[in-house]
Amino acid sequence: MKLSILGARVIDPASGLDQVTDIHIEACKVVALGAAPVGFVAVDTIDAKGLVAAPGLVDLNVALREPGYSRKGSIVSETRAAAAGGVTSLCCPPKTKPVLDTSAVAELILDRAREAGNTKVFPIGALSKGLDGEQLAELVALRDAGCVAFGNGLESFRNTRTLCRALDYAATFDLTVIFNSQDHDLAEGGLAHEGPTASFLGLPGIPESAETVALARDLLLVEQTGVRAHFSQLTSARGVELIAQAQARGLKVTADVALYQLILTDEALIDFSSLYHVQPPLRTRADRDGLRAAVKSGVISAISSHHQPHERDAKLAPFGATEPGISSVELLLPLAMTLVEDGLLDLPTLLQRLSAGPAEALRLPAGKLAVGGAADIVLFDPAASTVAGESWLSKGENCPFIGHSLPGVVRYTLVDGRISHQA
Repeated sequence: MKLSILGARVIDPASGLDQVTDIHIEACKVVALGAAPVGFVAVDTIDAKGLVAAPGLVDLNVALREPGYSRKGSIVSETRAAAAGGVTSLCCPPKTKPVLDTSAVAELILDRAREAGNTKVFPIGALSKGLDGEQLAELVALRDAGCVAFGNGLESFRNTRTLCRALDYAATFDLTVIFNSQDHDLAEGGLAHEGPTASFLGLPGIPESAETVALARDLLLVEQTGVRAHFSQLTSARGVELIAQAQARGLKVTADVALYQLILTDEALIDFSSLYHVQPPLRTRADRDGLRAAVKSGVISAISSHHQPHERDAKLAPFGATEPGISSVELLLPLAMTLVEDGLLDLPTLLQRLSAGPAEALRLPAGKLAVGGAADIVLFDPAASTVAGESWLSKGENCPFIGHSLPGVVRYTLVDGRISHQA
């Protein structure tokens, strides 16, 4: 099908393009920016005057909950929600049931994602069998089945020598390892950031050192083994400093942050609302400011939703007995636009952190809007407002932003030139 998008402000952070122009699409590809190619006659057109056209967003952590947790979400429901948030490519973590540690599970996820057709899905394979941190998973077989990187989530390796051997093996095959750095012993039993808020509420705390101790160890192992590394879900200003120092020493490490960590602090817990129960926890205002500064400078090159949908019952128990996580991929673009509204980032920089930055971190074929490339595009109205929850596609309603008015509305999401979401 031939499609023309007319009169949009086209922003492609990867190339530096930022101008009002037309986009012409044929056979899943962008065939021209500006004037249509000779002989090109559009079958359909989208009047995009007043809209911004950008590369489809790339989210490095979206829990699809399938297989194994269908009460929380499914590949169909969560990729549909992601498309509504402007996402065209996403990575799903390995915590499924069974764990994503075999090629059969990877192939199942990819097959169902293709059938759904809402977004492109790139699985993250388990670094260890069963995520138990003891035996290495079959990384090469998982890579061949379509896994783009490997991680163990917050399930840490208790034996550092075993972890070092895993990193050596991954480095041998040029595989990317994703670290969620949190020391198991320092974090065990904790529910909130260790500080005045947790003390006032009587909640067991997780100190900042739970992140920094693990992060320091992991960075030293990365330096020793030469493995390609991405650090996910940073929460502290001191953690960001460690990443910046490693990058200054020449380590090719990248990092991402959960979008809600750039908006919320541990003060949100004051009413014991389980909607703010996340792991790693929300931290202080100073930590949030440090994370924001790192996003602005580029030390953190990717903003992700870290979407974790839950069934209603999972958040109804007393705070300490509830399951951690926020359902937010559906609001990824509007929530991120608050950073522009607050003056933290300009629009091209924000879009870079949501598209080209994450794609480059994991070497994904995504995040660009260029002639000859896949027509994965988000079209949004920066002047309009989204009322969060007015329509809700994710199975998980565990979102503290529902009811808020947020800047920007995703009008269209296109995957390979086909409309996968239309407001």
